[in-house]
Amino acid sequence: MDIITIIKYVFLGLLQGVTEPIPVSSSGHLVIARELFGIEASGLSFEIFLNTASLIAILFVYRKDIISIIQNLWRFVFHGARDNDAVTDFKYTICLIIATIPAGVAGLLLKDVIGENISVGFVGLMLLVTGLALLFIKNKRGAKRDGDLTIKDSIIVGISQCMALTPGISRSGASIVGAIAVGLSQKNALRFAFLLYIPVSVGTAMISVGDIVNDPNMNTLWLAYLLAFIVTIIATYFAVKWLQNVMERGNLIIFVYYCFALGAFSILYQFIWA
Repeated sequence: MDIITIIKYVFLGLLQGVTEPIPVSSSGHLVIARELFGIEASGLSFEIFLNTASLIAILFVYRKDIISIIQNLWRFVFHGARDNDAVTDFKYTICLIIATIPAGVAGLLLKDVIGENISVGFVGLMLLVTGLALLFIKNKRGAKRDGDLTIKDSIIVGISQCMALTPGISRSGASIVGAIAVGLSQKNALRFAFLLYIPVSVGTAMISVGDIVNDPNMNTLWLAYLLAFIVTIIATYFAVKWLQNVMERGNLIIFVYYCFALGAFSILYQFIWA
């Protein structure tokens, strides 16, 4: 394993970490980067491996929210607490579970076909779709808070997240678009999107343990994989913090421009240079 190979994989880890939280499709970026740098990696095991690193970072960022929800859920279920915090977090948890189901079912059904033989041009087209979706909600300012979510809202957000199973459609973008479309404020939509990311990613990691362990590259590229994993954790943490600031200022338009630019480049690359 030479230093160039290590640098390439570390770069992929950095790319995953930066693009996973923000609405520009991390899986799409990995497809593009592997094409441009000529890195061979079959299947989804490497992407899932890095996705698990992003999961760790997001768990850390939202640790206080997660702990608070678990505590209030425990009080509601086992101690009969019916104060506002307990009731709100119980309903919120139910909404998260319901929103998780569509992507979980779709992921299981399509596990063996998602991500295979995806072209750079197709990713580019999906990035244009992501940009259009973000353009649609960029100026929306919903007023719903956590306790205002309904079952219908959760189903809509869950279905939106299913779209992100396709490389080029941003998972965070799809979830944020769905959450803002049903009336959540941008701040609460972001929180819901990332808390929704957690069970889906945990489930994906669990059903893919065998694929990761049996990855033919793991034995020879273990150092490159490890360094990419560490870089992904660090990059994801700072990317989440940055996105929180962007959402507070209502500057989603920058992601619209970026998706359009990269999407157009990817399509041109596929049909002109590839």
